[in-house]
Amino acid sequence: MMDAGDKITPSEPSRKLSDAIRDVKNAFADRDDVVVDMREAHRMRLDLLAAELAPVFADVPAEMDSFDFAVSSGLQPRLWIDAVSHVAMGRDRRTYRFLKDTRVGRVVLAESTDMKTVADAVTRYVAERVVERQHVIEGGMESAVHGLHRPVVQEAEPPIRSETRRNGWTTFFAGLGLIAAGALVGLAVSLALFWDRIMQMKISF
Repeated sequence: MMDAGDKITPSEPSRKLSDAIRDVKNAFADRDDVVVDMREAHRMRLDLLAAELAPVFADVPAEMDSFDFAVSSGLQPRLWIDAVSHVAMGRDRRTYRFLKDTRVGRVVLAESTDMKTVADAVTRYVAERVVERQHVIEGGMESAVHGLHRPVVQEAEPPIRSETRRNGWTTFFAGLGLIAAGALVGLAVSLALFWDRIMQMKISF
């Protein structure tokens, strides 16, 4: 007989109650009797998928409010990821279908009877949306920084134009000075050549 103080040692320490609960829920979802109808079966499986994705949903930045992460009620329950994508169950009640609404219609991003396969597809989709948002924010910051530096470049333009204008006037006056100097030299040479005639004309007068 077992003493009252003896403790029970589990033969399989790795087994978890949550895994057993999930197996039981899957078994209930597989039943085709009046106890569990199609809608309840769909919602039960979507709840299991939502529980599988709970750590992913928890890691999404709090400032990103574009995700829904909720199972909707209705004739066809859906696990909404965001406004344009959701997971629904196929007609066989076992196939998870990850769908997205686009401008050209609804497309299937992933489809499998394996819950983890679809969970991986949803995780990658969420990661892509997070990265896209980061790129948009970084692009906006780069544009803002570029805009802050742009007035400095514009303010530097007037001195450059002023310097160009000043160089133009300097060149003009330099050319005018050369012309005047040439004229004076020519006048001096002419006086030297005709100096004798000028003196003779003064004497004759």
